[in-house]
Amino acid sequence: MRAVIQRVLEAKVVVNNKTISKIGKGLLVFICFEKEDKKEFMDKFVDKIINLRIFEDNQRKMNLSLKDIDGEILIVSQFTLAADCKKGRRPFFGNAMDIKEAKKWFEEFIEKVKKSYKQDKVFSGEFQADMKVHLINDGPVTIILDSKEIC
Repeated sequence: MRAVIQRVLEAKVVVNNKTISKIGKGLLVFICFEKEDKKEFMDKFVDKIINLRIFEDNQRKMNLSLKDIDGEILIVSQFTLAADCKKGRRPFFGNAMDIKEAKKWFEEFIEKVKKSYKQDKVFSGEFQADMKVHLINDGPVTIILDSKEIC
């Protein structure tokens, strides 16, 4: 499981020229599920993401979490995070989870975030759609999580 987390002032997902999700201040999370992932990884990722202290406090130190600032979260499936670029010039995506299974995991991940955070503050992209993701990165602050490192 891999995630790229970006602290944003705003973000939105557009599919077929229509905005399907939009957030203000919070986190944009690109998530990928891999063949060797285990369900218990998901709980660790959810907890880590919503509790990461990457928002500034009054002293301009990254000391506040998404929960602390009452921010929003936009979750976007991105299988290309499973890319293996060790050989050649074309990325190998063979480590990405099967599409049907990944869709189930993506939906479950969103539900776990809603249960652990606030249902009305959690939004998502459309699984396997051609999405245009617009964002204003705040900082910029970008964090990468990999289950091989935190699970």
